Amino acid sequence: MTDLIASLLDSPVLPRIVARLQHVLAEEAERRAQFYSDLHPDVSAEFINGEVVTQGPWRERHIRCVGMMLTILSTYVQVHKLGRVTAESLTAFTRNDYEPDLCFFGRDKAARITPDTLIFPVPDLAVEVLSESTERRDRGVKFEDYAAHGVAEYWIVDPVAETVEQYVLSGETYALRMKSANGRLAAVAVEDFEVDVRALFDTDANLAALRAILA
Repeated sequence: MTDLIASLLDSPVLPRIVARLQHVLAEEAERRAQFYSDLHPDVSAEFINGEVVTQGPWRERHIRCVGMMLTILSTYVQVHKLGRVTAESLTAFTRNDYEPDLCFFGRDKAARITPDTLIFPVPDLAVEVLSESTERRDRGVKFEDYAAHGVAEYWIVDPVAETVEQYVLSGETYALRMKSANGRLAAVAVEDFEVDVRALFDTDANLAALRAILA
């Protein structure tokens, strides 16, 4: 980023570049306003770099994985009164709007969520379950944007390989903390939350984790 800015500042055509960028961003703002106007709770879509990106339908393995994670994480957060967990909520960033598969909002942000909320704040933890159509965005623009907006923790879950990649903020970018198909996943953004990775993919392990939370 610093190198890019330095290069632009040295360019004799900087005013033209700035004018062009302002024009592009103005058009993009109009499309985003229309995107908000067209929002409907039954339609799954994101607004990324000026374009509306529709999502789904998802394969069963994707739905099952999201459901298992939602059950465990939401139960834990409710039991310990830590905030709120949602699935496929539209979250507003500076330029883009994303629907992470799962979001965790700490107490302060959760307090701003009402039954009528349609556009949610930037989450404290975002989880994306990979698919053929989303992996490039999950590892690209979302990875960069989540970090730039201070999402403290980001999980990338592969439902085919049955692995979890856990990224935590290190300065202005993410550092890989773990990537595994087994072992324990200890969250940073969710206080004292720790779970067997297998519980995100295996029914018996999922039930065992739920019993432990509710014990």
